[in-house]
Amino acid sequence: MSGVDTANAVRDSIYRACLYKDDMAWEKWLELCDDDYYYAITAYSPEISNDMTYLSGSREDMSTMMNMLPKHNSDHSPLKRHCSVYTVDVDEKAGTATAVSSVLVYQTQLDGINCHVDAGESKVFIVGKYHDKFRVSGDGVKFIERIVKIDTRRLDKGTHYPI
Repeated sequence: MSGVDTANAVRDSIYRACLYKDDMAWEKWLELCDDDYYYAITAYSPEISNDMTYLSGSREDMSTMMNMLPKHNSDHSPLKRHCSVYTVDVDEKAGTATAVSSVLVYQTQLDGINCHVDAGESKVFIVGKYHDKFRVSGDGVKFIERIVKIDTRRLDKGTHYPI
């Protein structure tokens, strides 16, 4: 694959990951990820001058969590992602690529009891960036890491899904 083809494949994977998560198609999302995939959601806290980690785990951890979520008492108000890929850098010699994307996650309330929002109303849930790393091979590109760095530091209760 040429560098341009790889960059396009990276963009396609990022956007597909958003669509799969929007549709809660967790198995399809995980198929985009390499076996040694790592995922984390972090936010910088100026109060403690350090990053806070909201979620962290391997591909296996994410798979286990997705299988357990239907058994949890969670907010089922749907999340929808709006993503714009800013940069894609390909290292052909190393067989890797990195990307930085902006992400906004919207939540549409089902029952109107969360966050003083009426049923059917949508609100911005999270603002942040995806920092992705990919393995590039003859089979295409696979996520090997996604660090979600969010600006939002106050998260509502009951939402346990990956951003």
